[in-house]
Amino acid sequence: MTQTANSDTSPTGLTDAVALRPLGLLLFAMLLLAAVPVFWLGFQALASAWSTAEYSHGPLIPLVSLYLFLRELRKTPPPKAQVRDGWAGLLVMAAALFLAVLGNLMRVPDIVTYALIFWISGMVLAIFGWDRGRRHQLPVFHLIFMLPLPQVLFWKLTIALQTISSVIGVWIVSQAGVAVYLEGNVIDLGVYKLQVAEACSGLRYLFPILSFSYLFSILYRGPLWHKLVLLLSAAPLTVLMNSVRIGVIGILVDRYGIEQAEGFLHFFEGWVVFLICVGILFLMAIGLQRLSPTPMPLADAIDLDFEGFGGILARLPAIRPSRFLGLGVGVTAGISALWLLAPHHPTVTPDRIGLDLFPTSIGAWRATTERLDPDIEKVLAADDYLNAFYRSPNEADVVALFVAYYTKQTEGQGIHSPQVCLPSGGWEVFNLQEVPLDMTASGYGSFKANRAIIQKGLTRQIVYYWFEGRGQRETNDVRAKLKVLADSLLKGRTDGALVRYVTPIGPNETEAGADARLLRFIAESLQPLPKYVPF
Repeated sequence: MTQTANSDTSPTGLTDAVALRPLGLLLFAMLLLAAVPVFWLGFQALASAWSTAEYSHGPLIPLVSLYLFLRELRKTPPPKAQVRDGWAGLLVMAAALFLAVLGNLMRVPDIVTYALIFWISGMVLAIFGWDRGRRHQLPVFHLIFMLPLPQVLFWKLTIALQTISSVIGVWIVSQAGVAVYLEGNVIDLGVYKLQVAEACSGLRYLFPILSFSYLFSILYRGPLWHKLVLLLSAAPLTVLMNSVRIGVIGILVDRYGIEQAEGFLHFFEGWVVFLICVGILFLMAIGLQRLSPTPMPLADAIDLDFEGFGGILARLPAIRPSRFLGLGVGVTAGISALWLLAPHHPTVTPDRIGLDLFPTSIGAWRATTERLDPDIEKVLAADDYLNAFYRSPNEADVVALFVAYYTKQTEGQGIHSPQVCLPSGGWEVFNLQEVPLDMTASGYGSFKANRAIIQKGLTRQIVYYWFEGRGQRETNDVRAKLKVLADSLLKGRTDGALVRYVTPIGPNETEAGADARLLRFIAESLQPLPKYVPF
């Protein structure tokens, strides 16, 4: 009796010999190539994100996912000769491709990259079938850790982590007997001031630690609740250790000078945080094992066995051709071709005057303008901005007008909310609320703006700001971003601006008096603004 080349299997489900299937391999290669055009914007975004400190671990994530996938294949028999339940995979692929086209039309790389993960998930379901393919989704889900967070979520998470790290870090410094004071995200040590900037938020450690804990929980041999503890502890552990890092830097700066917060030591302390977090996860695993009825040594509790991977790798070129694989090629190639050949909605760039020509004389008000620090300009990443200070002989104090204009807000650029920027400058935000403004006389009608009292030390100021977008005003940055996405499809426009007014509350002045001064200037200054921030 003659046996086929792939009929003998080992107890682990591996074949002793694997037949090469050129047609299946060709179809798989065609499927991958067909996906390139529609996901190209996402690939570009990944390359750009991976060049930053927060996502520099990104290139390792697909390799880890491949490792997890091979581990699962090692424990399962070869796929069935005939796959009959791949329709769900085709539906997922089609939905992911539709989402990718939508992201391309909006020019939003984040949408395209997340659609890529869904497409890979659908591809696995189509090749293996629903019953088998759904068991291989954990490696696919792990790919999410290689993707950049949506910008709005990134900045909100940044400010939250900055705040937590600042508070805990200052407490640690104070426990060392150092006189310290926290203003927003600025740690005041008297002679020196440390800014807990975006880079110190802990995000650059949080993402790789989350990925590591996800992998760790999968490899860990133990009850489900053990795995959940290891997975869910990653985020608070990283935030706590980053706070310790900030506290240690504060103590060293107080003892030995500001150079302790710069250069190699800052970088080195960051890597120390990462390695300590990894070490603590291992210690937690040891502790969880001791709580088990049948504890195991850590070497046995963590499944790092690579035995049999050679045979598994040999099975990959032997992918079986199937109608679902062929249909996946057709659907992906068809949508990619439509995307390449169909006329695209052009991006509209409205005519406008540069903000450097904004009037320095408005009624009795006269202005001086200042450029921002180059580091702040880099973080702001605006295409144009105005930073002006207006004074009037009829008013008790100055009014600052800041406008940051963005031509595009969907390709990695976007407005930073003052709720992010103000604490970074040492300001604490109080009494933030939406208030109605009637600016009908200025041509703006009635709309809502954000109003807040900010304070640094004994200095208090009133702030009004909103997000100006194509003739509409929004107070919420998330709603403003959603309107950008809608207008990119309907109008072909993604331009917009942050408009912010600030005035001090004098030591002998009431809040109502400062507020009235600010509103008077807003009414006057809005009249010329549409020439510079078009409706």
